[in-house]
Amino acid sequence: MHYVFQKWMVQALTIKILADSACDLSTARTKELSIEIVPLSVQLDDKIYQDRINIDPVTVYDAMREGKTVKTSQVALPTFLSVFEESAKRNEPLVYIAFSSGLSGTYQTAKMAEQEIKETYPDAAIHIIDTKCASLGYGLVVLHAAQLAKDGATLETILEEANDYANRMEHIFTVDDLEYLYRGGRVSKTVAFLGTVLKIKPLLDMEDGKLVPREKIRGSKRVLGRMIEVMGERATTLEQQTIGISHGDSLERAEQLAAMIKETFPVKDVIIEMVGAAIGAHSGPGTIALFFLNEQDH
Repeated sequence: MHYVFQKWMVQALTIKILADSACDLSTARTKELSIEIVPLSVQLDDKIYQDRINIDPVTVYDAMREGKTVKTSQVALPTFLSVFEESAKRNEPLVYIAFSSGLSGTYQTAKMAEQEIKETYPDAAIHIIDTKCASLGYGLVVLHAAQLAKDGATLETILEEANDYANRMEHIFTVDDLEYLYRGGRVSKTVAFLGTVLKIKPLLDMEDGKLVPREKIRGSKRVLGRMIEVMGERATTLEQQTIGISHGDSLERAEQLAAMIKETFPVKDVIIEMVGAAIGAHSGPGTIALFFLNEQDH
């Protein structure tokens, strides 16, 4: 009886948090909270690499600056099957917090893997959340869920809080060169050309998990100021929030934005990460993105 009780306690306290490499969290942060990461694939010079494992973002950005085409693909089905089966065998609850289904097929692949695993392990406690978030906005959802798991929160609480964070996460970002969004099919060739000639910087955000252009701003200096303004319009209770900033090999501008935020708002904390290879392959070098929670989902 004592053994059974001990076993139940271990299971109750151990909830695996799984994410994919599009969360743009550093290895130090994922290790600290025992977050497991599965990689998206990156194709460069006809070779396939595993994001975060055998290719780094700077390599991708340098290749893009040289005019090379970089392609990405979703997490492979066998990868999910392996991770899900391992948790099922251990009778360990697993929460996979996924990259937006509007930008990748990774979420759908995970759902296929879940169905397949449950044919063999019908009681497997696998839970999959489509965050409809990207980059460090997605990463903040993962960090919150992992911290809850570390603090001993129930599975129900983790799922509820992760969904709430995902629904309320704001993504405000700009790119240095519209050409990269054109290559990814996000803007037309004419828009990319005019943007380059007129030095217009787009301000984009996410709507239902997809990228949406919101404003066009002339001059890169004005962009950061406008990002701060949008943050002030959409966010409240900032003193309780950890704000996320991710950048496409542009740390100096990311730190400049962080300093502006701290001067303007009484935020709890600001974390900065580099946009990883999986997302950076589409947004390009020079990307600056800002992530925070709005007051309620919309």
